[in-house]
This record gives sequence, C-alpha cells and structure tokens, in this order.
Amino acid sequence: MLIIGIAGGTGCGKTTVVNQIINELPENEVGVISQDSYYKDTSHLSFEERTKINFDHPRTIDFDLLYEHLLQLKDNQIIEQPVYSFVKHNRTKDTILTHPRKVMIVEGILILTNPKLRELFDIKIFVHADSDERLIRRIKRDITERGRDVNEVLTRYQTTLKPMHQQFIEPSKEFADIIIPNNKYNTVAINIVRTIINERLI
Repeated sequence: MLIIGIAGGTGCGKTTVVNQIINELPENEVGVISQDSYYKDTSHLSFEERTKINFDHPRTIDFDLLYEHLLQLKDNQIIEQPVYSFVKHNRTKDTILTHPRKVMIVEGILILTNPKLRELFDIKIFVHADSDERLIRRIKRDITERGRDVNEVLTRYQTTLKPMHQQFIEPSKEFADIIIPNNKYNTVAINIVRTIINERLI
C-alpha cells in the first residue's frame, strides 16, 4: 500500500489537489481519509463549550486512532472511519466502512505535524496558497457548508486559524517531499505525483 499525506493551510485547496490526483487513477485502487474525521469525541461537553474549542490545534485530533487505522489498512483490514459534524462540533454515531486500497491518500491541515504519521507516509505533499486566497475560500465554505456567519468565521480566523497556521501548519512544510503552489492549476506537480503513484501501482 502506498500512503500519501497531503497537508496545507485551511482553504489552500487540498481537496482540489486530491481530486486532480485521483481523477485519472483507477477508482477501486485509491482511497481517501480526511483528518477532519478524526477530531476527538467531545460528547462530554455542552454545545457552548464545544464552540470554544480551538479545533486548529493538534491536540484536538485523535492521531492515535488515525495511526492505528492506517496500520490496519496496511494490514489489509477494513476500518470504521468516524464521521464528524462541523455543525455540532462533534463526532456523529455513524461510521464509514473504509476498505484497503493500493493507494491511500490522507489529507488534513495538521497531518505533517505528527511524527508517527509522517513515518507512515510514502509521499508527503504540502499545498501552498496565498493567505488572502485561503481566507476567502474559508469564508465561502464555512457560510455555505457549515452554517457559520461572516463575523464568526473572521473571529475564528483571527483568534485561532491564523496563529495556529503560523505555529504548526506553516512549519510542517519543511517535512514535505513536494510543495504544490495552488494559486493556479499546477499541472507539472500533479503529473509528477501521478507518475510516482502509477509506478507504484504497476
């Protein structure tokens, strides 16, 4: 199994890069796991308490469970991937049965901050985008998909997103094997990744 880690700041376009990579690969040979599914369970907290959590800090991610699940997939076992609700700020009781694939892509803003995960990744990718562009994308997404308003998004950006990006996410770029600028479609970088994957699939 080839495991690829794709990191980058919020709104940098990780999902777009993932889709560009897998578009031309056989559907049954590639799987995707999102770090967002592995936020720690917060059922013991009230909704008001959950809204105050700094979800951009590494301590909010259940890296141990994510690591264990990747080991199980490498061992050809099926896992039950958690499902997370951004509206409720908590995991739901649902899970997604995730089958082992020849290629597993793990994407998330903090995945390169964890040493154990980095050791599992065969290819480490960091998607870079201008901070203004990332903020614009984040505002649009949080309003349309996560039920936030502009003031809430901007407050969270100033108090947690930007400081956590500077403290944890941006420094994790140094662990990347490939850095993809995503202010525009980067055909060369995507093709390089695709070529590496295809060579491993042969």
